[in-house]
Amino acid sequence: MTAIESVIAHLAGQHDRILRELVDFATIPSVSTNPAHAADVRAAAQWVSRALAAAGPLSVRTIETAGHPIVYGEWLGAQGKLTVLVYGHYDVQPADPLEKWTSAPFTPTLREGRLYARGVSDDKGPMLIPIEVARSFFEIARALPLNVKFIFEGEEEIGSPSLDDFIRENSELLAAHVVLSADGAMWRISEPSLTVSSRGLAALELTVTGASKDLHSGRHGGGVANPLHAMARLVASLHDDGGRVAVAGFYDRVCELTNNERADLAALPFDEAAYLAQVGAPDVAGEVGYTTLERQWTRPTLEVNGMWGGYEGPGSKTVIPSEAHAKLTFRLVPDQDPDEIVALVARHLETHVSPGTRVSVTADPHGARAAHIATDHIALAAAAAALHEVYGVRPLIVRMGGTIPIAELFRRHMGIDTVFFSFSTADEDYHAPNEFFRVHRLHEGLEAWARYWQRLGELRP
Repeated sequence: MTAIESVIAHLAGQHDRILRELVDFATIPSVSTNPAHAADVRAAAQWVSRALAAAGPLSVRTIETAGHPIVYGEWLGAQGKLTVLVYGHYDVQPADPLEKWTSAPFTPTLREGRLYARGVSDDKGPMLIPIEVARSFFEIARALPLNVKFIFEGEEEIGSPSLDDFIRENSELLAAHVVLSADGAMWRISEPSLTVSSRGLAALELTVTGASKDLHSGRHGGGVANPLHAMARLVASLHDDGGRVAVAGFYDRVCELTNNERADLAALPFDEAAYLAQVGAPDVAGEVGYTTLERQWTRPTLEVNGMWGGYEGPGSKTVIPSEAHAKLTFRLVPDQDPDEIVALVARHLETHVSPGTRVSVTADPHGARAAHIATDHIALAAAAAALHEVYGVRPLIVRMGGTIPIAELFRRHMGIDTVFFSFSTADEDYHAPNEFFRVHRLHEGLEAWARYWQRLGELRP
């Protein structure tokens, strides 16, 4: 038996223990956006630090940031070999609405080959895999086949606000040939895939105000503007009838796909009817002139994430509210700048606000640019070969409609690319009630990471 086969056999024998470790990890409610969970986030960082230290002779430390801590570990004993930087995050989304969970979100529960818990797919299950692979290499081979650095953060779910400065200030510590991200799900469960691009992100909140206080709708209706009506008109002005964003300058930096790029996307096995059935929507919608995959992966979007104001309790209350609120996010494509997009949208809102009302805009300061990796990158080719060994088929090359800021940050500050090598899939309800991680994907991921590291260790730096 070869060394890599011995490692893989050892990992197979550890499946039950590793699953128990994941259950333990997923019980920690490490919700980074809620200050009430600050101690839980720190407890998760401590859990990760202990797991890394238990994996073998890694140098491990917890590094404080302006927000939640970063857990860093390294083993640099493979002289003349590639150095990889493994990324993951231990923080999770809030579990709300709690009443829609079948089992408690922080009481991990196995049902029909799936482990249900908040954060188990995004990203606790996937990020545990490379830690356990390192442990098996150390136990069987006494060494790793390449140099490995680990960086696990606790702020990904709030836009990684501390990571930009951390990478810029610690580029020497983090120096590597490539980043391997345990975050970033595969496209579908039916076939393996590798993601070569992700969209950027910007966000803002707007408030429309009318009178200085809530007013009786009988006494004042027809005499003053209603901010809820004004908000509805303002939000409706953001798109034209063809689904295109109606903000002046929004598309100025957007490059159209080439005919070959559109043909590559069209060749992917995508069943639109099956997709609609999966998400429970009656029909597709969006920018006219583009396919569903083109709109989701390669076109910028503007989405309304929430609107509120006035009376929302039972029964009725005859009131004209003094304020209305909305949250907007924008998924961005290459060359679009988050700050510029927010400024363009703010100008549109100020120009189109209804008479008798005022609008104020608060931008989220943590935008992210779009990112990509060349399809012929040697680390991507090694990832494809490892997945082929595990699944018996070549992985699909796909794109990501969502945003993982780290790829652009590592490219901008350190000049290195990121390979997304996660074993969660896009249907596992992360960010929603009843998030789950398939247990067989945990096992497949262990083998794939081991084979991937072995292949990368055979490459010349």
